[in-house]
Order: sequence, then C-alpha cells, then structure tokens
Amino acid sequence: MPQMNMVQALNLALRQEMARDPDVLLLGEDVGRDGGVFRISEGLQEEFGVARVIDTPLAESGIVGAALGMSLYGLRPVAEIQFMGFIYAAFDQLCSHAARMRSRSRGRFTCPLVVRTPYGAGIKAPELHEESTEALFCHMPGIKVVIPSGPYSAKGLLTAAIRDPDPVIFLEPTRLYRLIREEVPAEEYTVPLGKAKCAREGGDVTVIAWGSMVERTLKATEGYRVDLLDLQTISPFDEEAILTSARKTGRVVIVQEAAETCGFGAELAATIAARAILHLRAPILRVAGFDVTMPLPKLEDYYIPSVERIRKALDEVLKY
Repeated sequence: MPQMNMVQALNLALRQEMARDPDVLLLGEDVGRDGGVFRISEGLQEEFGVARVIDTPLAESGIVGAALGMSLYGLRPVAEIQFMGFIYAAFDQLCSHAARMRSRSRGRFTCPLVVRTPYGAGIKAPELHEESTEALFCHMPGIKVVIPSGPYSAKGLLTAAIRDPDPVIFLEPTRLYRLIREEVPAEEYTVPLGKAKCAREGGDVTVIAWGSMVERTLKATEGYRVDLLDLQTISPFDEEAILTSARKTGRVVIVQEAAETCGFGAELAATIAARAILHLRAPILRVAGFDVTMPLPKLEDYYIPSVERIRKALDEVLKY
C-alpha cells in the first residue's frame, strides 16, 4: 500500500472521482494551470481538460455562486477557496442559498456542492491565511462540515463529500498537508460523513479533537489512558460516540485551534453537559486558541494549543 501525504491523497481522490463521474468538475483560482496554491489539483487540467478544471477570476462569491448553479443543473462541482480567510465573501451564497436549497424547493432540488479550503495556522502565513472559523458554518442548518486529520481520512472523506447530495464545506488543515505520511489505498474508498474515529483508546479521560489538533493531541496524550476521538465531521457530529466515551471515562477535555468563545467546542461541552452530566467526575475543560485575532507572525505558536497546555488540562481533570 503506497505511503502518501495529504496533498497526494487529496489529488488522488479528485482524480479518481473525476474519472468515475464525468459530472465532477473543479473550479477556483489557479486550480488548473498552476495546480492550486498547494498543488492539490496538479496535473488534473492536463488530464481532464479546461472544461472540467476551470481557472476562475479572483472572486470567491462568483466561484461559489457559479458552483451552486452547476450543482442545481446536475453537475457535482468542487470549488476551491484558496484560504479560509477568503471564504467570507462567499458566505451569502453558501448560507442564503446553498444551505437552503433542499428546504426551499421542498426536496425537488439537492445541492451536491463541495467547497474545499485550507484552514488553520502553523505555516507562518499572513493575515486571513490562517483562519479557524469552522463554527460559523456549523451554525447553518443544511451545510455539512468535514475536517480530515491525515492522508487516509482526507482521501476517504473527500470522496464521500463529492458523492454526497448536499453542500459540504471541506476544511483541509494547512499544517498537515506535508507533515504526515500514511498508508493510503490506491483504490477508491469512502470514510462515512458524520462518524468519529477513535484514534487512541483508554479509560481515564475522553479527549475530543479535529483537524490538525488530532496530531498535536496524539503527542500530548502519550503516557495517558485516554479515549481520543477524532471527529472527522463536525456538522453533523457523532453524538453517540462522544456520549458513550464521556459516560465511560467521566472526564472530558476538548481541544480546538479556534478561539474559545463560541467555538465548536462549546457546542460539544453543552451536549455532554445536557446528556451525560450525571456521569461526569470533573468539569469539562477546553484547550483552545485565545479570543484575539491570530497574532502573526511571532506569537502564532503561542496561540495554537500546545502539548504542554493539553497535558495541563489532562492533569487538572485527573485530580478529580
């Protein structure tokens, strides 16, 4: 089985889905001739042509709006936004239209649209290139939000997202693009949307993470007996897996890169408090970014939850 990084795994998923289904196409800034800013779509325009791998103007609202129209007429567009900080220009198209299309048409239309975008910090990029605002999209019914944590999950989740009938925001942790190599099957496969993965099993603490924080949390939890849940999809999230683990361990630590206030970890904490509070032995703790704009460039490493901060939270809940 070949070893791949996330860039290679995503490229293979796109190539296989485009070969399997002629309705799948790509569009975005520099996705064609240049292969994308991180080379995710490298070689695809040469293989499938300019009609299916489309270089667009610098206009995020236009990219998503065009992809939305394509999806309503039976195509399966994969739109790339170069960085998550640029996606806000397309917020109206996503939340006012794509998310509502199935409901608005009473089921007559679906919107099989995928919006891929790099997100998160860790590469010392400029402002708006290191955003982690995934919770914005979790608050909008009708949109699925998917975040892989490694090459294997990236390929399987992207394949599943392209085949899904509803709009999917597919967030790719920039820091992980070339950081991790894993065995990735050369053949097609899917990782189900909405299902968490147990990345480490133990009985003392439930630790919940997603995206690049899974890699960081795996390091931090060495020597601890933890259930480490990699959510993979945060909307809808795997409530059953979370509650089962929380009831088993009685202690919960949530690790998110995003700013703490109104971050997705707060929703997880509220769900656990509402449905498993009688099983808890300690307060639910969150390890998160700070409530400030990403302090680039010198304080980026201080902002992102560190191994030390995660271990401090683990030690605190284990005192109870």
